[in-house]
Amino acid sequence: MIKVSAMKRSLFVASTALLLFFSSLTHAAELRVITSGAFTEAYKKLVPEFEKQTGHKVISSFGASVGNAPDAIPTRLARGEKFDLVILSDGGLEALVKSGYVIKGSRVDLVRSQIGAAVRKGTPKPDISTVEALTKTLLDAKSIAYSASASGVYLSTELFQKLGVAEQIKDKAKRIVSERVGAVVARGDAELGFQQVSELIYFKELDFIGTLPESVQQTIFFSAGLIDGSNESAAAKQLIRFFQSPEVADVIRKTGLDPVTAR
Repeated sequence: MIKVSAMKRSLFVASTALLLFFSSLTHAAELRVITSGAFTEAYKKLVPEFEKQTGHKVISSFGASVGNAPDAIPTRLARGEKFDLVILSDGGLEALVKSGYVIKGSRVDLVRSQIGAAVRKGTPKPDISTVEALTKTLLDAKSIAYSASASGVYLSTELFQKLGVAEQIKDKAKRIVSERVGAVVARGDAELGFQQVSELIYFKELDFIGTLPESVQQTIFFSAGLIDGSNESAAAKQLIRFFQSPEVADVIRKTGLDPVTAR
């Protein structure tokens, strides 16, 4: 009789432990994520499926990878906004690691992104297929818009100088803050716009004219990082694995990005 009671107690403890284990697996988290522009279209397509599969609720915010605009990711973290996961350009993420906002060693690369250009639909499509053609197009353009985020930083601090046009175009090239470059070009406030391909191709009012020539292109990784102090790191890691899964790679490609799938 004693042995039977002991066995029942053991079975009860084991079954309770098993129940707690499965309960922890099915815990519905409220996950706060902030992502930068280049990954936005892919993110918006994939998050509803993640929520459906896991039962987690994702609360989404959006902002630029770098800069001091009110809605830029570094600015929002600096003023104390709380997130569990951040997705932004690799350089921006490393800066957040150094600042202590993102846990060191938590970086996971999700996609590769390139810079492209677009004009308003129905207007002449300039040539940017070679360095020479790109230089001429920049000089000939009446007005130029570029991002305040990673791509714009590269254009304004490196590429324009490298092409020798920085001085000639400084009065007609405008840095766009807290808005997509495509929106500015679409309404006619700029003749030519440069931004990550994934942020330009969804504007029906634009004609996408191509990517920068390979020799002056900047390929950027957009990466995920865990926010220090988050209570939902397990759910955040689950979302990262979902974004890296081969099953969602085609969706990501269709948004103008090159997926980095998990090995």
